[in-house]
Amino acid sequence: MNGNVVRPWLTQYPEEIPTRINYDEKPLQEYLKEGAKEEPDKTLFHFMGKEMSFGEVYNSALRFANSLKDLGVQKGDRVAIMLPNTPQSVISYYGALIAGAIVVQTNPLYVERELEHQMVDSDAKVIVCIDLVYPRVMNILEKTSLEHVIVTEVKDYLPFPKNLIYPFIQKKNYGFKVDVEYNKTTHSFVDLLKFAETKEIPLKIDVKKDLALLQYTGGTTGVAKGVMLTHFNLVANTTQCIKWMYNMNHGNEVILCALPFFHVYGMTVGMNFSVMDRSKMVILPRFDTKQVLKAIDKQKATIFPGAPTMYIGLINDPNVQKYDLSSIDVCISGSAPLPVEVQERFESLTGGKLSEGFGLTEASPVTHFNLMWGNRPTGSIGLPWPDTDVAILSAETGDTAPVGEIGELIIKGPQVMTGYWNRPEETKASFHGDWLLTGDMGYMDEKGYFYIVDRKKDMIIAGGFNIYPREIEEVLYENDAIQEAVAIGIPDPYRGETVKAFIVLKEGAQITEAEVSNFCRKHLSAYKVPKHFEFRNELPKTMVGKVLRRALVEEEKNKLARNADIKQSKSS
Repeated sequence: MNGNVVRPWLTQYPEEIPTRINYDEKPLQEYLKEGAKEEPDKTLFHFMGKEMSFGEVYNSALRFANSLKDLGVQKGDRVAIMLPNTPQSVISYYGALIAGAIVVQTNPLYVERELEHQMVDSDAKVIVCIDLVYPRVMNILEKTSLEHVIVTEVKDYLPFPKNLIYPFIQKKNYGFKVDVEYNKTTHSFVDLLKFAETKEIPLKIDVKKDLALLQYTGGTTGVAKGVMLTHFNLVANTTQCIKWMYNMNHGNEVILCALPFFHVYGMTVGMNFSVMDRSKMVILPRFDTKQVLKAIDKQKATIFPGAPTMYIGLINDPNVQKYDLSSIDVCISGSAPLPVEVQERFESLTGGKLSEGFGLTEASPVTHFNLMWGNRPTGSIGLPWPDTDVAILSAETGDTAPVGEIGELIIKGPQVMTGYWNRPEETKASFHGDWLLTGDMGYMDEKGYFYIVDRKKDMIIAGGFNIYPREIEEVLYENDAIQEAVAIGIPDPYRGETVKAFIVLKEGAQITEAEVSNFCRKHLSAYKVPKHFEFRNELPKTMVGKVLRRALVEEEKNKLARNADIKQSKSS
């Protein structure tokens, strides 16, 4: 691109936020070590009644690191972690880094095909998994380079008597209890730590070159790719987050961690944030509205990173008024667009601030955020973070688009990945010079606030008109009967594509297709109004709560293919 980067957003920064940051050039695990040395008795997390201090967690992480070394793990080897949010997920993450390994975060919900691909692609040597997924791991073991499997159970870190009761709850909920066969290659997590040393492991880390993490993308547009993130990428993004939230009570916050740590969003704004800021985590193994409301009430959570679907679930919980949510100061919303109505209702319930940001796995993940205490334009993803350059790439000129013009969002910054693991061609294709191509279509206003209109691949072209699903969804969310909505493009013989909306109604609400259509016509141009509606009890989502739009698109394609087959068989 031609010309220098114009940064109007810097004029919007309050004086408390620096425009440039001097980042610590030290490995990520060093923050846990420093916390343990300087404040060993300070609580790092609360988990279902159990608490562990910085000193205890670091001691456990050292034991885990030494266990990995005993199993033959060398610097640069990949160690996969397939755990829900638990103490073990924190210990194994930092322990693997202490051992010099590269962490491969793995979703416990992966089916065997997805798990096999990730293990083969990363060439992982060791996997740490929860007992419930142990059978899946064993079924793909021989097809991978995995040499050791380390198994743990939720009950391993539960306080008495919950640790005794949990196996019965597990059997009731899942219908079975896994019997693990321990041997020379399958190990008990607690037994490994019990007999391991706590000695420091000498290690030379080049923070800007050495990888801390292989974070696999969702693979919704193809095969999942391993995003290579260095120690510096992760340290920089977490530091940016801490600096952005300048009005916090640093070191004394209580961070509700319901976002999964195996997702880069939960890892950065939950786990790494807590360790670096020396604030307390309240760890929840999964998102459950009752458990979240209870945790905020009892643990007095002050910061709650989440996704729009989480906040939607909470404000629509019939018992929400029974809980004291007034401790909430800040909520960081990401992973999907935040409807304005949801933001307003949640803020009125808690008295705290709920702001929307933007990011992607390839950027560790956060690049933009609205001001917590300041101007928050409706519908904006906010301002670029310190040291983050952003531009809009014009599809017509291949150069920087003028203010207000829609184009592709492109990014440079210390949090941007070094590339995709073992995929040089795809790495090259994801950059425009040294700018990361996000695949998101948006624009910048004159003050430097950015707006996303939609994913490049999600844009609907109907009769030659460009239609952005997010605009339709914002209108649908304004209807009092609608709890969740998503719009997609489906094939149309006349228009090429047309709009279909999937809708989840609020509990007890009733509305007809005709009424929804009439509501849309009052707020949208005729060509944007959905021609088809489908009411559902729920929408397909990722573990972070992002609606799987592509899954709905695939459903529609399969439905069309089936109808075509039926039509052909009848005609023949």
